[in-house]
Amino acid sequence: MMTKNSYLNELLGNRKRILVTGGAGFIGGAVIRKLLKESTSKIFNIDKIGYASDLTSIDEVLKTKDYSDRYKFEKIDLSNSDQINKAIKDSNPDLIMHLAAESHVDRSIQGPEVFINSNIFGTFNLLEATRKHYESLSNKRRHDFRFLHISSDEVFGSLGLKGFFSESTSYDPRSPYSASKASSDHLVRSWHHTYQLPIVITNCSNNFGPWQFPEKLIPVAINKALALKSIPLYGDGENIRDWLYVDDHVDALFLAANKGKVGDSYCVGGYGEKKNIEILKIICKILDEIYPKHSPFERLIKKVEDRKGHDRRYAIDPSKIRTELGWEPKYQLEERLKTTIHWYIKNKNWSQRLIKNSP
Repeated sequence: MMTKNSYLNELLGNRKRILVTGGAGFIGGAVIRKLLKESTSKIFNIDKIGYASDLTSIDEVLKTKDYSDRYKFEKIDLSNSDQINKAIKDSNPDLIMHLAAESHVDRSIQGPEVFINSNIFGTFNLLEATRKHYESLSNKRRHDFRFLHISSDEVFGSLGLKGFFSESTSYDPRSPYSASKASSDHLVRSWHHTYQLPIVITNCSNNFGPWQFPEKLIPVAINKALALKSIPLYGDGENIRDWLYVDDHVDALFLAANKGKVGDSYCVGGYGEKKNIEILKIICKILDEIYPKHSPFERLIKKVEDRKGHDRRYAIDPSKIRTELGWEPKYQLEERLKTTIHWYIKNKNWSQRLIKNSP
């Protein structure tokens, strides 16, 4: 029987040195935890440690075993080209998983400049450093080298009540955040066509799960409800999102990075379409079962002014990654919402610390 370690090691093949950008973020942290626990690869984590960064989840894994020979963290901002060039040279990677990005739509509306600097100029600096590294490799290592760029379904704009985003959907970003991510996608793709950099791009739907920074919809709702405070609902609550459990997403990323076609892109969705109001009601229903004396939690849901440029519906058709790479989500939405809620109940202090320190 194939063990977890043998499966991930076999999938990675000759990619033994892995650089993760944004490894102190929600998805990046999940990627690194899996690499630590289920592979024998050397892992290099670079992150600028912004307001939403947190290394606690990785530190907890590091406490269980001495991974000092396999793991290294460096505080690096991708906007600093000298630092990123040095990091690429020192890490000498076989695989780069580029997750570093500013990702909160509301903050991009309030202050777009940081999103342009991080998501566009940061990606440019990383691509240029990677290109120099790739061109210095032996033919064998060039053959195995990959650059995985992790992006969002928000680059495609907004859907009506029917249809799905796919790899052939035209880009139509509607916010400074999604425009900056769309720009980074185009840069990555152009570095493949111009410089033959072996890239793969993924576009995912909304992620959720433990360790998510508590400014996103699901952790906001959970933490507000636990504090018996109003749970904010933008507009009429009819906006639809496709929800993807973070562990399912991480599995898709490793498949795309190691089995995906060079120069191609893969859409990753969770088959979890729900209206925002439905998500909040499910969370409240689960909390009613856990804390019946405070029920009904649904009474805490309060409509607030809609956000500017609020896209109506996102939904992904993941047929390509399913048929070509054999990926499909393992987890049901409500099942993992329960897991996530129990995690936030157990880790209230973590959430409160991050909320307190958030600008």
